[in-house]
Amino acid sequence: MSLQEVLDQIQPLDMALRKQAQTRLDRLTKPLGSLGRLEELAAQYVTITGEMKPNVPRGVVFTFSADHGVTVEGVSAYPREVTPQMVLNFLRGGAGVNVLARHAGVDVRVVDIGVDYEFGTVPGLFDRKIMKGTHNLMVEPAMTRSQAEQSLLVGMELATNAVQEGVGLIGTGEMGIGNTTPSAAITAVMTRRSVADVTGRGTGVDEAGHARKMHVIQTALDRHRPDPSDPLDVLAKVGGLEIGGLAGLILGAAAARIPVVLDGFIAGAAALIAVGLQPSCRDYLIASHRSVEEGHRVLLDHLSLKPLLDLDLRLGEGTGACLGINLVYAAIKIYTEMATFGEAGVAEKA
Repeated sequence: MSLQEVLDQIQPLDMALRKQAQTRLDRLTKPLGSLGRLEELAAQYVTITGEMKPNVPRGVVFTFSADHGVTVEGVSAYPREVTPQMVLNFLRGGAGVNVLARHAGVDVRVVDIGVDYEFGTVPGLFDRKIMKGTHNLMVEPAMTRSQAEQSLLVGMELATNAVQEGVGLIGTGEMGIGNTTPSAAITAVMTRRSVADVTGRGTGVDEAGHARKMHVIQTALDRHRPDPSDPLDVLAKVGGLEIGGLAGLILGAAAARIPVVLDGFIAGAAALIAVGLQPSCRDYLIASHRSVEEGHRVLLDHLSLKPLLDLDLRLGEGTGACLGINLVYAAIKIYTEMATFGEAGVAEKA
């Protein structure tokens, strides 16, 4: 299926469904609105899926992994060799995302969309490698427009396949040393904010490293002039393969009326690309948390997404998405298992 076909399938939500869901929530044995965001989550899930009596869905977190040529500019505290090492750690079940996925009862699917390493045949790894990492965006476009579109198609395909398997909730995750740099570049372009406003310390670079990182991003933006009205141009010039994969995942899920639980800053940058391509997909997004990255706060405000949690997280991988999925599960159980006043024989207020 082509990118345009998927974009055309994404429809605005039917607010009549939300009203029906809210009617049930208001009849549950509690004061009106007393479960706050959990009620909002339940109503959003019903509205997105159209399921008036939903079961707790099967959840999957996709962790897209890729390398970035810009790491040669010293923008990360860690070398790029860590990317394949962490991919293998995910597959062994030893990373933070694995622990929190087990806690939430969801699967983790690890996708190599652009790691600069040949894994060979590794059980459990989804091999969708487009290239061995992006180019150094400071001196040349990160990838071609064709490669950027290919990354979107990978994500859309994985979302479509997951839905066909019965997955009803998708979480976003990523791994890629240096990927807060392209994420900040995308955020600056798509929100039209300054580089200083959206660039954090990523893996924990020092003051000099932070200044160097901002210089690299500003140089890239001045050199390539990515067009904010053309999200594919932005992705190609200053993005990352895992960011494109996540954007495609969002679009593919929205086309199938499946909610997407966003992780942190990198997933947020992917959401900017996805929403830029199809504004209607914004309503299919659930922001799991607000990370400590400055740019994450900016892009959440830009997308009008209110995060569920604020735990000072900055790991990525899909860790925040796992926690968010757990809250979605709780919201659905409140909606479906809690008795109404009539069912419980409890008198409503006079």
